[in-house]
Amino acid sequence: MTVHIHPEVAAALADGRPVVALESTVYSLLGLPAPANREAFDRCIEAIRSGGATPAVTAIVDGVATVGLDENGVTRMLGADQKVAERDLGVAVARRWPLGVTTVAASLALAARAGINVFATGGIGGVHRDAHLTGDVSGDLAAIAEHPVITVCAGAKAFLDLARTLEDLETRRVPVLGWRTDELPAFYTRTSGLRLPHRVDTASDVVAVFRAHNELSSGGVLVCAPPPEATALPRHEVDEAISAALAEAEASGVRGAGVTPLVLGRIGAATEGRSIPANVALVANNAAVAAEIAVAFRS
Repeated sequence: MTVHIHPEVAAALADGRPVVALESTVYSLLGLPAPANREAFDRCIEAIRSGGATPAVTAIVDGVATVGLDENGVTRMLGADQKVAERDLGVAVARRWPLGVTTVAASLALAARAGINVFATGGIGGVHRDAHLTGDVSGDLAAIAEHPVITVCAGAKAFLDLARTLEDLETRRVPVLGWRTDELPAFYTRTSGLRLPHRVDTASDVVAVFRAHNELSSGGVLVCAPPPEATALPRHEVDEAISAALAEAEASGVRGAGVTPLVLGRIGAATEGRSIPANVALVANNAAVAAEIAVAFRS
C-alpha cells in the first residue's frame, strides 16, 4: 500500500528530525464535538511544534493513506464521521473513501510504514468489561504490540476492563510505562487503583527502553501519562457515571459499538460538561509528552 507523506513530514524524516504521529478520529465529529475538536487539534499541533517536533496526522484522504494533512485535509477531518480501523485500511483505499479518520491501530500502522517512531493519542482501546462473553477486545492492543512505535496515551478508556487490558498487554509482551507515575491513569482520572509494572521519569528513559526492547524482542512500547491535575476528573465521579451508564445499556439491550457513545454521554452529563475540557487537556498533554520523547529519540 502506497502511503502519501506530506512534504513537511517527509523533509523532517529525511533530515532525521523528530516527528510525532497523531490519530485523526479524536479530532473528528466521532471524537469530540465542535468546537472542542478544533481546540484539541490546535493545542496538540502547538504542543508538538513548541516541543521541537513536526506533527503528522494520519488519515485516508480521497482513497490515499496519508501521513500529514494540508489545510484542506484538516478542515475535512474536523467534519468527518467515517472511521478507519487497521482492518479497514485496505477497504478504504481500494474503495477510495473520501475521508476516513484513523483509529489508534490504523494510525500506528501508517506511522510505522512512514518510519515514525512516536505516536500520541488520547486513550487507547482495550478489553471490554463483558469480553468474556462477547470477545470484544480492541485491535489497538494488537497494533501496539506489533508496530515498532512508542504510543503515548492517558491509559485506556475508563469504561473498559482496565485490569484485563493490562493483562492483555502483558500477554502481548508490551512494556507499559508510567510517565512519572506508578499507577495506571484512567483517561479522565489520574488514578485507577492499578499499579503499573514500570515507571519512567525522563524521555531518554522511554527511548532507552524502546531501543532495548526492539534489540531483544520487537514491537511497540506504551507510555501512560496522567491527565493534567487541573482538569482531571474525580475518580469516584467518573466511576459512578460509568456504572450507571453500563446498567442503562444492559437494561436497554445496547451492545457493542453502541455502548461507547452512551457511556461518554452519561459521563458528560454527570460532570456537567467538564469531561470535554478534560479530554482536550489530556490529549494536548499527551502530545507534549510525545514531542519530548521524539526529541530525545533523535538526540
